[in-house]
Amino acid sequence: MGTRGMENLDIMVLRSLLAWRAQGQRALLVTVVRTWGSSPRPVGSIMAMNESGSVVGSVSGGCIEDDLIDRYTRAYAAGSVPQGPPEFVKYGISADEAHRFGLPCGGTLELCLESDPEPASLSQLIDWLAQGQLVQRHLNLANGVVSLQATLQPDNLQLNAQSLVNTFGPEYRMLIIGAGQMSEYLATMALFNGFAVTLCDPREEYRGSWQVAGARVTSDMPDDVVRDFKADRRTCVVALTHDPKLDDLALLEALETEAFYVGGIGSRRNNEARHARMMEHFGQTEESLQRLRGPIGIYIGSKTPAEIAVSVMAEVLAVKNGVVLPRDMAVAQAKNHLEVSHNDSGLPICGF
Repeated sequence: MGTRGMENLDIMVLRSLLAWRAQGQRALLVTVVRTWGSSPRPVGSIMAMNESGSVVGSVSGGCIEDDLIDRYTRAYAAGSVPQGPPEFVKYGISADEAHRFGLPCGGTLELCLESDPEPASLSQLIDWLAQGQLVQRHLNLANGVVSLQATLQPDNLQLNAQSLVNTFGPEYRMLIIGAGQMSEYLATMALFNGFAVTLCDPREEYRGSWQVAGARVTSDMPDDVVRDFKADRRTCVVALTHDPKLDDLALLEALETEAFYVGGIGSRRNNEARHARMMEHFGQTEESLQRLRGPIGIYIGSKTPAEIAVSVMAEVLAVKNGVVLPRDMAVAQAKNHLEVSHNDSGLPICGF
């Protein structure tokens, strides 16, 4: 049985489901509860579907969704979808079904289908998530009744004969210090990857041209914003101004939090100068600065703002997903390879 990291997609699914139910529409909440072999979506993934066939979220590559839409829109139209205990359905048991439903390598998955979840419970769950709370959602399999319980630790989905327990987490958040072209690229990619994005820049001349829909923008001083942000283990802080007066204090504040990623833009030389300033003026040590990332980004030979943003987003996602990055060795090897290839071609060598 697999695990999965909670994503902003889950909250989008729950919000859509709540909106449908609050309008009096009938709807299903579908959860992946078991997988065998290869599976397109991990255990705990959810989707919602209303009576007209609109879908938010995903449990497969699309074919299973198509089957559910076809089956349940006809059933809703015929008035034959019961309200009551959840039901379970398996897809991909035979090789033919696995092929028909697009499951790789004969994979099989089992879904739990909840009919017409209560709006009040959905609303409470969304409110808790919006407050940054991890929540266990307990579903009674005998009668479909849901109860919620705050929890401190993420957990895998739990399923037994009596109940289904799925742990939901708050949104991943990215706080970007400094507006600019690279910030716009990074914010756009972060939004696509399920992060709630906040942009902080007290400089009106930079902030005024910000054009990323969906990101919150603030003009307060970055260190104050970081302090008020209450960064947790689902938060990353990325400083992109190149201005020590803005970046340094914000990064120091971020290092006092549980943020899973704290990093500042700049070359290796600039990063060394930042460390020296922080140790000389703010009493930091190499140990206390160990979590501070810089230069940020996975080395991909990036030169343009868009490419640098890609490299930063890739590093953020790698850290979020628990991927160990042998960064120094990887950079040295990549730069050596680049130097050799450029020397062979007679082209100039560009530093990172």
